Amino acid sequence: QVQVVESGGGLVQAGGSLRLSCTASGLSFDEYAMGWFRQAPGKEREGVSCISWSVNSAYYADSVKGRFTISRDNAKNTLYLQPNSLKPDDTAMYYCAADYGYWCGPGRKYNYWGQGTQVTVSS
Repeated sequence: QVQVVESGGGLVQAGGSLRLSCTASGLSFDEYAMGWFRQAPGKEREGVSCISWSVNSAYYADSVKGRFTISRDNAKNTLYLQPNSLKPDDTAMYYCAADYGYWCGPGRKYNYWGQGTQVTVSS
């Protein structure tokens, strides 16, 4: 049974940073593309970033490019998101997702999702 679990969210002041983690079990982690999504109240879910299974390809939404960094440690079955220079508009529930295959990018569909971790940025 595949499980995806996020952690690391919290309350942070504008300009601050966090480190989100996502641990996946029940799958061959190094064969899965991994992504981060977020959803704010009253807004549609937004793809934030994703990374290919071999770490050599990553995608960032324009809204976070230059501020967020995605990474993964295949030996630990763990995906990370390092949001820096956080803004109040970054406030959302952040979700981790996994799907078998190499490619990641806009429009990619994911089969496995976590329950989310809340990030709240105060002004």
